[in-house]
Amino acid sequence: MATYNLAAILKNPSNDAEFLLLKQTPPPKFGDPEYDSFVDSDLWDLPSTKLNLLPGESESPGVVVDGVESVLEKVNLLEFDLGSGISRVLGQVGLKADDVEGWKFFKLVEEADFGPGSPVNTVYVAGNVVTGEQSLSEQSKWMSTQSCLTMLVDVKPCSDRVGPLVVTGLINDTEQGTTVQTSLHYQEYPPGVIILPMKSRTAKPFRTTNLVIFAPSSATNECDGYSYIARGDALIVDPGCQTNLHDELFKVVAALSRKLVVFVTHHHHDHVDGLSVIQKCNPDATLLGHENTLRRIKKDDWSLGYTSVSGGEDICIGGQRLNVVYAPGHTDGHLALLHVNTHSLIVGDHCVGQGSTLLDISSGGNMADYFQSTYKFIDLSPHVLIPMHGRLNLWPKNMLCGYLKNRRSRESAILKAIENGAKTLIDIVASVYAGVDTGLWFFASYNVRLHVEHLAQQNKLPNGFLISKFQKSCGLHFLSRWTWAYLTTGFMSRYKKLSTHKLLIGGAVASFAIFYTFRDRLKLNKGLQLGG
Repeated sequence: MATYNLAAILKNPSNDAEFLLLKQTPPPKFGDPEYDSFVDSDLWDLPSTKLNLLPGESESPGVVVDGVESVLEKVNLLEFDLGSGISRVLGQVGLKADDVEGWKFFKLVEEADFGPGSPVNTVYVAGNVVTGEQSLSEQSKWMSTQSCLTMLVDVKPCSDRVGPLVVTGLINDTEQGTTVQTSLHYQEYPPGVIILPMKSRTAKPFRTTNLVIFAPSSATNECDGYSYIARGDALIVDPGCQTNLHDELFKVVAALSRKLVVFVTHHHHDHVDGLSVIQKCNPDATLLGHENTLRRIKKDDWSLGYTSVSGGEDICIGGQRLNVVYAPGHTDGHLALLHVNTHSLIVGDHCVGQGSTLLDISSGGNMADYFQSTYKFIDLSPHVLIPMHGRLNLWPKNMLCGYLKNRRSRESAILKAIENGAKTLIDIVASVYAGVDTGLWFFASYNVRLHVEHLAQQNKLPNGFLISKFQKSCGLHFLSRWTWAYLTTGFMSRYKKLSTHKLLIGGAVASFAIFYTFRDRLKLNKGLQLGG
């Protein structure tokens, strides 16, 4: 079931084209100068708050909002406490209830299915600030749609930013953007950057992969003066939807220009499962990816030609420039893509919308590379991070520093476990992930192996710790002991009354079942939320 937020459009009594924006509160600092020195630029957006349901049969106090009945087929807004919500957003900008009149329902925006939780829909209401000498908050300012648009599409690194509520609530209605031919909900933010989550064969807790679409409605000349590796009128990133959505993907692609560029961040199936649809729909499309990615894509997915990129190349789409960023770590062929004029960074699976990602040890995943790529992203000072799973992130440097801090914390815990006597993979995993479901230890072991390798590269491992012995413990030794741990914490706790020989037989059968269940995932190593 969706939850609802309230966003207020507060109009200037002296200039009807202007409305109030509120400086958004950044996430808490880390309390560590190493991370707190990286600061995201100021973000301005409409004042907003969570909408709460009214208790019982009570009515919303204080404020009457005209037109809420117009969306009764989708949601009964009379069941929500609009009055208290409006009071809270007014307080954010230093206004009181008497300072605003003529409240009207403006629009309802239903969020796309980003997951892993339920969608968060936004109810927009508009009111007119009464002429007078209001004492506005220092954290608010008047802006127009045009001034916001200029900040969004003519971006300078580290300059002030405008948030998605303005774009989805106001700008997308006034600007003639790209209409995506789909029945699915999608998000356009920043303007011209379309994010369409489609169900895919990804790992839990996520259920979708974001298909990112660039299809400028009017050509510009931003590519002048640059050489480019590919040129087209439209670009899509990571078509990875599952088979039952291939018809939907076909409709999306068929409506785009024939001069189509397809960019893949890496080779995992939930990022390339739709390539065969594009090949069928538009055999003239140009496929771009890193050589280490392209050689791993099956012929059934793509059998036509391709162009390999290694980072630093420019792509020209409708006159707009996108820059390829080599970002190994998740895999050895992992790429990111920077949309230059909005400074939006598509990060593939380097980051996810919630939690952290798993590095693919079987495809060149590397912890040292991951750290270096993270710092590379920070240096780019992106205005927004667009992961391929989950919602976009409006505080890029904070998120990236959180990843660094989390990885280092996990590495410290692994080193402490080794110093306390852990010598094998299962011993380290059992110590570091003691509070985590044993069913997830299998996946956690991938990152542990890479962290140990990283510690070895830094000469941080104790003298008594033998890498050769550790490496020998990463195969059947780990699998057998993890299987037993999994059984003893789950199966055996539920069937304590079974006799010993029955438990042993059941354990053997379960071991083989678990092995065959997970053997394909040894090659896949997809992202999972384990906190690093």
